[in-house]
Formats: sequence, structure tokens, C-alpha cells
Amino acid sequence: MARKLRSMDLPGPAGRLEALLEEVQDDRAVGRAAVICHPHPQYGGTMHNKVVYRMAKAARGEGAAVLRFNYRGVGRSSGTYDGGVGERADLRAAIRYMREKFPDAALTVGGFSFGSRLALQVCCDDQGIERVVAVGTPVKRGDWSFLRHCGCQKRFIHSTRDEYGPQSDMLRVFNQAGRPKSLAWIEAQDHFFAAALDELEAAVRTALDMG
Repeated sequence: MARKLRSMDLPGPAGRLEALLEEVQDDRAVGRAAVICHPHPQYGGTMHNKVVYRMAKAARGEGAAVLRFNYRGVGRSSGTYDGGVGERADLRAAIRYMREKFPDAALTVGGFSFGSRLALQVCCDDQGIERVVAVGTPVKRGDWSFLRHCGCQKRFIHSTRDEYGPQSDMLRVFNQAGRPKSLAWIEAQDHFFAAALDELEAAVRTALDMG
């Protein structure tokens, strides 16, 4: 399917948000849209992260218009790191943009690592999100009790050797999360899905295609 990639700035709560938007070339109505969130900005996370790129590629493969963006203080985005609070506001701004641009599209929000936590926190409070795809959720730390009453579709994808989310911790968080939900394990070397990026991409496509 023909695509066009556009570099752009979105209006965000702290100023501009640097973003990449991938759209279908023709005039057919877009039925699906996705926003993908990158990992922790204080540890080198950007929208160009290889896992984020593979997630976006999977969404493209399922026919979605895809938006990646940099949180405040990353790349050309305005502002400074805000401990997750401002970054959630950045995500809400990205979601608002996609809803306005593609009002009839079913909207998915995906995230990797820190981005998966942001996606879950925002989407659990937003009944208009079709599903959230949470990759490499950093369950080793933090309070995840908010997932108990989270009724959105949650599709977790996790490495079997994730140093930020051991299998026992991932299972504990998954089991306490409200339905609907699913959990897919990827045999990978680490949190970043080393030697298993193809398998990750395929798992994301499956997660997007589930009923």
C-alpha cells in the first residue's frame, strides 16, 4: 500500500511536539489510526527507537495511519522532562490531533517501556480508545494497581528476558489487570527484543488484528 511520510510539529501543552505522520497515499477513508509512544526520554528514548519503529511498521502493515512523536524536551519538542505527568499531557495532545484528523478511524495507542506505562495510564481513562498495545511494560517498579479497573482492550507483548520486567512480575501485573486483555511472550535476549525484532513486529500485527 502506497504511503507518505510527513515530518511535522503538533501543538502540545508545553509548545511544539516533533512528530512523524504516515498516511495512506490515496483518498480512501482511513479506518484505523495509531499513536506510538517512545521509551524513557532520560535514557535516550525517542520516536526513532528501533522497537517503536517496528511497532509503527506493524501498524502500517495493518492499514493504519500512524503517528510517532517526541515528548517534551526530546528532539525538537519544546519543554523539559516532567516525570511522566507532562508526558501524559503530550500523549493526550497527540491523540487529540489524530482524532481530529481521522474522526472515523478506530484509534489504537501503543507504547514501548516507559511509553507503555503512559499509554496504559491515558487509555484507561479514555473510553474512546479501541485498544492499547503495551510492549516491554516496565513492571519491575511502580504502582500498577490502576489496571484493576481498566476496561480498555489491553494487549501486552513482553520479552522472556526483560530486565525491567521479569516474567513473574509481568504475570502478577497481568493477572490483576481488568479484562479484556492478552499477553504474548517473545523469546528475546533482553528488554529491547534483541535478536527478535521480526517476532516482535509480527506479535504487534497480531495484537492489532485481534477481536
